[in-house]
Amino acid sequence: MDRLFSSKIYINHRFKLIMLLDLLTVALGVVASIFLGKASDPFAMLNGHYIEILEFLVISLVIYTISFYLFGTNKSLWSYLGVNEIVSICISVVLGDLLTSILYQYMLPDTFSNVRFAIFSPLLIIAGMMFTRMLYRALREREAGRSGASTYKNTFIIGAGDAGYILLKELSKNNIFRANVVGLIDDNRKNSVISGITVVGTTYEILKLIPKYEVEQVFLAIPSISAYNKNRILNVLKEANVSVKVMSSGVAVEDGESISKHLKDVSIEDLLGRGEVKLSQGEIRSYIKGKSILVTGAGGSIGSQIVREIFKFKPSQLVLVDVNENALYMLERDLDFEKSHSKEYEDINYISEIVSIREKEALAEVFDKYKPSVVFHAAAHKHVPLMERRPQEAIKNNVFGTKNVMDVAIEKEVERFIMISTDKAVNPTNAMGASKRLTEIILQSKGNKYKTKFAAVRFGNVLGSNGSVIPIFKEQIKKGGPITITHRNIIRYFMTIPEAAQLVLQAGYYASEGEIFLLDMGEPVKIIDLATNLIKLSGLEPYKDIDIEEIGLRPGEKMYEELSLDYESSEKTDNQMIYKNTTLDIDVEELDKKLIELKAMLGHSTNEEIRSKLFEIINCYNG
Repeated sequence: MDRLFSSKIYINHRFKLIMLLDLLTVALGVVASIFLGKASDPFAMLNGHYIEILEFLVISLVIYTISFYLFGTNKSLWSYLGVNEIVSICISVVLGDLLTSILYQYMLPDTFSNVRFAIFSPLLIIAGMMFTRMLYRALREREAGRSGASTYKNTFIIGAGDAGYILLKELSKNNIFRANVVGLIDDNRKNSVISGITVVGTTYEILKLIPKYEVEQVFLAIPSISAYNKNRILNVLKEANVSVKVMSSGVAVEDGESISKHLKDVSIEDLLGRGEVKLSQGEIRSYIKGKSILVTGAGGSIGSQIVREIFKFKPSQLVLVDVNENALYMLERDLDFEKSHSKEYEDINYISEIVSIREKEALAEVFDKYKPSVVFHAAAHKHVPLMERRPQEAIKNNVFGTKNVMDVAIEKEVERFIMISTDKAVNPTNAMGASKRLTEIILQSKGNKYKTKFAAVRFGNVLGSNGSVIPIFKEQIKKGGPITITHRNIIRYFMTIPEAAQLVLQAGYYASEGEIFLLDMGEPVKIIDLATNLIKLSGLEPYKDIDIEEIGLRPGEKMYEELSLDYESSEKTDNQMIYKNTTLDIDVEELDKKLIELKAMLGHSTNEEIRSKLFEIINCYNG
């Protein structure tokens, strides 16, 4: 049936067609009620009263049109005839009947029964309108059954609350997902009927209900669902071989607003089951609001998210530093959009500066120009295999580039300097991790010796960041596979980009004397499990539709990552997701001497000699 009405004409005039059918029902009901108003020989009463009856009918149609319009009866969704639709129909018809019954006694002769008309008219009209709607639904379901899986997919909606109800109505109006909703799933409303659809069971029963109802797709429509329950439900559904879409968290549910646009494919982030990050808004605001903030590596995945999070706290200006002009251009466009759509951000200034952190003089010019109070340092080379081939580049950028930013920050008396570090800096086995460990040592050497408060924030892999395994796996699935992993037993810590950026801002408040803050990354995840889940969430079967191949560990790659060195002891901060490591007492003169030696090697030494010197230095400070 939907295919018969899928044309542009039907879409544009759907409500008009519904109104015409309803008015036809009213006309038939009114005329029938007039006849029934005369119990004996009803046709005889027409003699001489044609004009009066016709005039009465026309005025009645006008009255009912106004009543239907006021109560939105013509906009009720025929596919799912529920309590709200029935109540709307009844109220609008009763109002129309009340007015037409009053009109009836003035326009028609006394021989017509006003009482009978007032009784029969609403009953017939309501019955007729209900019949047309139920007939439409029956025909639609019949056509859906004929069309088969190629046209409609049997669908469960999890959640029989406001979001589920609105989604039901929207699907009947504009079924972009080709969903034939065969049941609702809700833990508290089993056997209830919502808009004509039965709550067939709970989330604990869904695995046995899916084959029973031949379900092919499931919509999780509970915007307020906890991370724990979302994780529980999704981990069940990934074993059911169905397509799953999830409604975004925190969506405001308002009748009349489109809600299906908030349904998205399930992501690995959903499966992590991590709760919402709790921040002290006041603490972060105290060192950001109204201040000039500079972010290096602002165009990267972490840097750009830090910029977006800072934006919410209304700095006076944001200085975006990077060497990637395209990334900065796209970030500026995003900020332009945010600023144009919210008056609270209209006073925030932001400017991009194409500057390499390797160029100390250029950095000094930028600092002089914008006088930042706080620096977030996210610029770094991070790809392990690439840095293994060119360790000198990791040292030039990650070590001496970072030292340039620190030195300029000290010289210009910046209030705070917060550096992004990585779990690969812990007991590193590769040049990239070793270079980041050395930057931590340099930062700790600054300690409380200057006006600038220094801190580093150490965390693991970030889902969705540039170079993360997730987008790589998704691209491999898109191409038909195989997914390639280095080793089936390799494990990693993961968190989302917004989580990491928000916690970096919170840790920045705690910065004091060169601390290294650790972010709670949750439980480590096996990479092969990530690959398997991504395949399943794509509606495919691992090793059947998409193969998974092991290609062996890359140079410098570890089987597992750590967040702390053996000698480091961690203590809790006021935020349960942030820990503070003990600081090192470092001989600054001795460290500077080692750095001079390392820098002197960059122009003429071999990769292995440079790598060896790098590890020699960091091993001096690993307890």
